[in-house]
Amino acid sequence: MIFVDNENIYDARFNLAIEEYLLRNIAPEENILLFYINSPSIIIGRNQNTFEEINVDYVQEHNIQVVRRLSGGGAVYHDHGNLNFSFIAPNTKENFHNFQKFTMPVIEVLKEMGVPAELGGRNDILVEGRKISGNAQYVSGLRMVSHGTLLYNTDLSAVTNALKVKPSKIESKGIKSIRSRVANISEYLEEIPEIETFRQNILRGIFKDAHHIPQYHLNDADWEAINELSASRYQTWEWNFGHSPEFNIHKTHRFPSGEIDARMNVIKGKIDCIKFYGDFFGQYEVSELESLLLGTPYHPEELLDVLESVDISKYFANISAQELVWLLY
Repeated sequence: MIFVDNENIYDARFNLAIEEYLLRNIAPEENILLFYINSPSIIIGRNQNTFEEINVDYVQEHNIQVVRRLSGGGAVYHDHGNLNFSFIAPNTKENFHNFQKFTMPVIEVLKEMGVPAELGGRNDILVEGRKISGNAQYVSGLRMVSHGTLLYNTDLSAVTNALKVKPSKIESKGIKSIRSRVANISEYLEEIPEIETFRQNILRGIFKDAHHIPQYHLNDADWEAINELSASRYQTWEWNFGHSPEFNIHKTHRFPSGEIDARMNVIKGKIDCIKFYGDFFGQYEVSELESLLLGTPYHPEELLDVLESVDISKYFANISAQELVWLLY
């Protein structure tokens, strides 16, 4: 097995690109280990509806990145207290769906640190019944990735707030996240080193304290390709939001001037159909506003750009564009 250093990159959009690039291009005959730590971000499972998984207001207020990964499973929160590991290996029957094989090296090192970790269920690492790691896998041809999180000293309140979605009625075929009782590894350590030191301890433990850890150094050509992949996939709204499954959404709120009942169908992240109902007052036919919103990306900034171009009060008396965006999103 060889180790790849991500050179202290904390941007999830680049770290996921590094992982995918290694999978598809580097050392196909070797097992590869990659570590990375992300700045505050929410990582969405490939088959999930982003709009169902995030607290948009909290995410925007705290500048949290939202990035979709290639593997399935649920949404997870990352920050500087969360260490992520990726094993890249041949796609064989012995490897795929064998989470035990890829989590046991980590579990053994944690036990050596005094943390009573164990594999729980199919793909979680638990300590005393509390989840400290979730894991997922994906395949590309003859290669596969088995990656996971390690909650070391994560802001658990941010986990709750970032993934606490504003109540609404959303119907989609996206895979829903299952929230588990979580814990930080640091709670089980007598001394709490910085996460970079923890990372080195895990690395040395996996390589059995080898004096020389085999390593592949990314070169200029590698970085150029990684930057292109990050820009074309992981930095795009189309991948992170537009890739969400088709869904219907129903929002209702009673304003001082009347109730507005909004019903939308969203396909590839854009409004395909929208209807307004309610006992509100307006001078113009609300169907004009409905037509104006068709094809708009389902994102608060995009919605506001459209709605600020018209006089909303002509359709909904005494309601601002900002208030209508709040309702719709």
